[in-house]
Amino acid sequence: MRIPYYPGCTLHQKASGLDRSARVTAAALGIELVELPQWQCCGGLIPQIREAYMGLLAPARILVDAQKEGDRLLTLCTFCYNTLKRADRILRDDPESRRRIEDFLEEKYYGVRVVHLLEVLRDEVGWDSVRQQVVRPLDWKVAPYYGCLLLRPYKEIGLDDPEDPTIMEDFLRCLGCTVVNFPAKTECCGSFLSVTKPELAKECSRQIVQKAAQTGAQVIVTTCPLCQFNLDRFQGDGPTSDGRYRSVPILYFTQPLAFALGLDEGVFFPDQHRVSPQRLFSSPTKEGRA
Repeated sequence: MRIPYYPGCTLHQKASGLDRSARVTAAALGIELVELPQWQCCGGLIPQIREAYMGLLAPARILVDAQKEGDRLLTLCTFCYNTLKRADRILRDDPESRRRIEDFLEEKYYGVRVVHLLEVLRDEVGWDSVRQQVVRPLDWKVAPYYGCLLLRPYKEIGLDDPEDPTIMEDFLRCLGCTVVNFPAKTECCGSFLSVTKPELAKECSRQIVQKAAQTGAQVIVTTCPLCQFNLDRFQGDGPTSDGRYRSVPILYFTQPLAFALGLDEGVFFPDQHRVSPQRLFSSPTKEGRA
């Protein structure tokens, strides 16, 4: 299976652990991620005003370039996924927006299906196939964390139920994990408020971490580089507002996948975290298999 791949800016910098672990795990599962020959920043957010055509140019240029490589485009960053998928929807459904963008880019847009790796694993590889390739079943208690943009707005994204998603739970169970009941899995981590109002983002993030800790989770697994950064970064700065605190490591979903598939630890950077997950990777796996 060969799929054009848009890594985006963050995965080439701060979130290199997500990029590298995704590439090697996809290859192990028979998926070749082929990076686009040229790409630029997607803009990070879709414009909220429909007539703000300039805000559509960055994602539209990526989509136009991607259609030269195939009929779909895979991305991993939650912000990139949300931005590209919604931009495609606008260009498909709004003839005036499409006309203006095509005039500016001097190219026609015919449509590209934007997909996430989790989506490909569920719908094309299949959970049973993933499970069969696990050589180190993980004896971990995991809190899956979706955040905001992987699921919303549902009419434009359509990946899973925005209030009670299960795609990550199903994925983690394939790896042998015990998934905890985590009501905060779709709450906001504070997002870019970490730049403008860091204290507010810190409180949002640390409440999520503490709710995970209260479930007994050993680790939080997410798909979003900004969520991973906020949840990990704001740990260790003192107690939460209620005076209680227990740190929990934050992993990208592809990192436990790489470990469960038996890949070498060096390919998924378990040391790029403020709260070290190393004890998880050093603990025995289920059934004594290694």
